[in-house]
Amino acid sequence: MISRETIEEVKNRVDIIDVISDFVTLKKSGQNYKALSPFANEKTPSFFVVPSKGIFKDFSSGKGGDSFTFVMEHEKLSYVEAIRYLAKKYGVEIKEDRLTDEGIAEQSEREGLYILMNFAKEYYKNILTTHEEGKGIGLSYFRERGFTDRIIEKFELGFALEGWENFSKEAIAKGYNQQLLEKTGLVVKKEDTDGPARTYDRFRGRVIFPVHNISGKIIAFGARMLGKDKNQPKYINSPETDIYHKSDVLYGLFQAKNSIRQQDVCYLVEGYTDVISLHQSDVENVVSSSGTALTENQIKLIHRFTENVTVLFDGDSAGIKAALRGIDMILKGGLNVRVVLFPDGEDPDSYSRKVGTTAFQKFLKEHSQDFVSFKTNLFAAEAAGDPIRKAESIKEVVTSISLIPDPVKRSVYIQETSNQLKISESVLLSELNKILIGDRRKNEKEKIRESDEAVVEEVVQPIAPSTQNMVHYQEKETIRLLLNYADQKLEDQRLADFLLQELEDVEFTNEVLKEIYETFKEGAQSGKLIDNDYFLRTGSEPIKRMVTELITARYATSNHWSDKFQIFFPKEQDVLNNMALSNVLRLKFRVVQKMMDDNLGMVKVAEQKSDWEELDRVLETQAGLKRAESELANLLGIVVAK
Repeated sequence: MISRETIEEVKNRVDIIDVISDFVTLKKSGQNYKALSPFANEKTPSFFVVPSKGIFKDFSSGKGGDSFTFVMEHEKLSYVEAIRYLAKKYGVEIKEDRLTDEGIAEQSEREGLYILMNFAKEYYKNILTTHEEGKGIGLSYFRERGFTDRIIEKFELGFALEGWENFSKEAIAKGYNQQLLEKTGLVVKKEDTDGPARTYDRFRGRVIFPVHNISGKIIAFGARMLGKDKNQPKYINSPETDIYHKSDVLYGLFQAKNSIRQQDVCYLVEGYTDVISLHQSDVENVVSSSGTALTENQIKLIHRFTENVTVLFDGDSAGIKAALRGIDMILKGGLNVRVVLFPDGEDPDSYSRKVGTTAFQKFLKEHSQDFVSFKTNLFAAEAAGDPIRKAESIKEVVTSISLIPDPVKRSVYIQETSNQLKISESVLLSELNKILIGDRRKNEKEKIRESDEAVVEEVVQPIAPSTQNMVHYQEKETIRLLLNYADQKLEDQRLADFLLQELEDVEFTNEVLKEIYETFKEGAQSGKLIDNDYFLRTGSEPIKRMVTELITARYATSNHWSDKFQIFFPKEQDVLNNMALSNVLRLKFRVVQKMMDDNLGMVKVAEQKSDWEELDRVLETQAGLKRAESELANLLGIVVAK
């Protein structure tokens, strides 16, 4: 168990901007930072970081909290795992209190998977550099590819010995159990109908490529065969596990993320060795989909760090077809796409080794073309004077343009296509509109068909009274004031004391807001310091989300408005007296209105039952509530219906 001393030391060193920038590209927005949400697919930034308070808030998913919360949410880690991750990042020595046998047994299986995968990585690395078979076969192969010791260490490459159980025997000898070995996919269990099930190592006689997640943890392995056995696949990869989902992972992203952010472009290649070879050519902003078809989630991963992707593909027909599929998916994801096509028979790995670092970097710059040029040149060569084929190729290009979500970008690409193909822009726009309208109708039909039942349910569900919504809004505003200005002085007392005193007779209706309010009350009575950090440290998940939402300002008034245009806005701190009083009156006003709505329901029930005594009582109550509503309305300057 990690000691309290270690946890406090990590908290003192953590910089939330530094932590989140490892995963998301942040842009300055006033005193805060914003970005596209790493938890939702969106086109407009709704993810905000407030460095002065050490918190983040994602308005798309509702998630929010501090650096620890972000790492836990993003990397799917436990609290202890998040502390270990941040301690390693900031060089904090982890001191642990001794766990009981029961505590050891309660260590999460997920953490066990990470530990075992790291052990496997170290095992394969050690075999590569110290074992005769590893050096003679594996290391020799990497040397032939031109990989230096620095690159081999950077990507933590390794080698798996021939033999059915070399790795598993070593792992079991070190205390890892058979069940965990099977769950990582490092060991395969094969059922045998003629006898007991047997197990064997998945990776044997192959060079090993560890796959890191975005924070650097080993989550899987790829392995390449070095012989020429036609009955064996050239590459085999780890299966899906609790910590590895291949459609959510890009090989090399951990090593590339900082360079991608700095260069503001990501090179996309096909395989492990392509990534490593480019690093050797000092091109570090490169990732690979690891031999699998590019997925929507992988494109979202890239989008966190840049909006610009350059796809590098082989010059053969298979490479070109792959390029076309990849381009359309990336365009649909809202990214800008360029393409570099290598000479026939070459791939990024072979060509970088063939021409050397300087010439390779020069080739990338000089042969990068936008996707319209790439497609039009490709189809022009194929059409070769065939008007029908040319018409089809034009439709292909326009179809790709239709996938771009940004209408301004679509318009620019239509103009570019018109110039390159010498075709009227209006004709291309007409074709584009046909495609867009067709897609829209198709999507609408799909939505109608899929949601018929849901629509019916939505119609029959009762609509919540508007007064309840108004009460909730005012309760929320009360808590916002407490969280942001609790200790701020009004005329003769703190804002928190004023609100708690004036709202003593008000019962909050929202459970989360009520708990926050009651905590402030208890703190005031006992003299305990209650602030934002208290809720972020001790609060439940719903409370943490609510607190981060209410202390994170989405918008700020630009300084230019007052400096340049002489347009002045009063700051909240300057008008807190009025705000606090207005909030108290408005909350009471909305509570009274809700009580009136509830009481009217009781009037109807009494009438239906012909209970005249009860009817007199509730009518008297209604009259009293109406008087209270009128008095509060006068104080607020609001006109209410008689």
